[in-house]
Amino acid sequence: MEKKWEEMSSDEKQEAQLQKWLSPKDPEGNDLQFQSPQAEKAFKERATRLKDAIQMKKRPDRVPVFTIYGFFPALYAGFTPQEVMYDYDKCNIAWKKYVLDFAPDGHIGPWVPGPGKLFDILDYKLYKWPGHGVSPEYGYQCNEGEYMKADEYDAFIDDPSNFYSNIYLPRIFGALEHFTTPHIADVLEMYGAGLNFIPYGVPPVQAAYKALLEAGNEALKYIGVVGACNNELAAAGFPTFWDGPAKAPFDMIGDTLRGTKGIMVDMYRQPDKLLKAMEVMTPLVVKNAVAGAKVGGVPIVAVVMHKGADGFLSDEQYKKFYWPTFRRVLMGLIAEGIVPFCFAEGGYNSRLEIIRDLPKGKVIWWLDRTDMAKAKEVLGDVACIGGNLPPGLLAVGTPQQVKDYTKKLIDTCAKGGGYILGNGTVMEQAKPENLHAMIDTAKEYGVYK
Repeated sequence: MEKKWEEMSSDEKQEAQLQKWLSPKDPEGNDLQFQSPQAEKAFKERATRLKDAIQMKKRPDRVPVFTIYGFFPALYAGFTPQEVMYDYDKCNIAWKKYVLDFAPDGHIGPWVPGPGKLFDILDYKLYKWPGHGVSPEYGYQCNEGEYMKADEYDAFIDDPSNFYSNIYLPRIFGALEHFTTPHIADVLEMYGAGLNFIPYGVPPVQAAYKALLEAGNEALKYIGVVGACNNELAAAGFPTFWDGPAKAPFDMIGDTLRGTKGIMVDMYRQPDKLLKAMEVMTPLVVKNAVAGAKVGGVPIVAVVMHKGADGFLSDEQYKKFYWPTFRRVLMGLIAEGIVPFCFAEGGYNSRLEIIRDLPKGKVIWWLDRTDMAKAKEVLGDVACIGGNLPPGLLAVGTPQQVKDYTKKLIDTCAKGGGYILGNGTVMEQAKPENLHAMIDTAKEYGVYK
């Protein structure tokens, strides 16, 4: 008799989630039809290689290789970032070409471009993007600001969903300036029910809802192309490696609610409210990430980390403000069999002893500028590590320099398994011959004997 999901341990849930990933479905829920028996074999080998590296129960046949890219696939295919944001067919072409030409063990699909027309419809203010505040040939730029004011913590803590809907969204989307979702306070008996719906009859509110409907239609067009791209690549033998996303509660508040300056000040002026807001946010982050992973069928969730790097917070501040709620997010994902892919941008050398406090084989630490020998020493017996190859080297180095760096990483980190080779952070201007050098060297030199 099979166990019910709620009766399963986190180990059992993780294994069940990863086994589903190893046996992908098509959009109708049927077993995916691979292009050939060879493609099916290649898919299983790649996904199993990554699974073995994550779980650390046995060594893979070789070191898996995975790349984090921004708009590189677009540039490699001869398109501008702006083109792939507005022409989804070009986006599909570019991302398939990238994966098929370089053949990494996993990919992340066309998650970077985003639907440019949707951003136009909603008058998105949180970022500049190619052709909209930034040159068509370059990537995004965040517009930092206090989208949650210093005196609004209580409103957020009391009802975060209402705060997001009625306060935050109208601030970051110009077309939603008059968006409102009124609380319906009474029991909707006949004599008062209609009063609750008066706001929906006001022309500015109706215009906001019209913009939402148009944006929804555009989102469906975009996700249809993205989903088709991922399905076609899976059928060709290439698994999608992450989905999601999730974030540390500190980063969620510091990145796009209070902004960097705001959250720095809050740590001193109203630390208790900041801590309470992160506690309220934690279960919501877990719930949304788990739901997203189930929809996408990929049990590996990207957790992009920004403000926990060395030098950004003192060790004491990291232990007080960043790690406690972040750890609860990670443990919440782990409890549901989800594997957090913790993308630690910047250096994490002073954090290694702290972040090792997680169950073995349940998380990936993707490291950018961290000392990899130290990371292997501290984390190597509890967590899969990866990354570190500098994107700058891929952009301006030579193939031989890339090969040498790749071999050094493998020599330093690959012993015993639990390592995935890759670039430390997002690449966009890489030389194709350098990327081939990294991936090919991993496949040739990273074999376990």
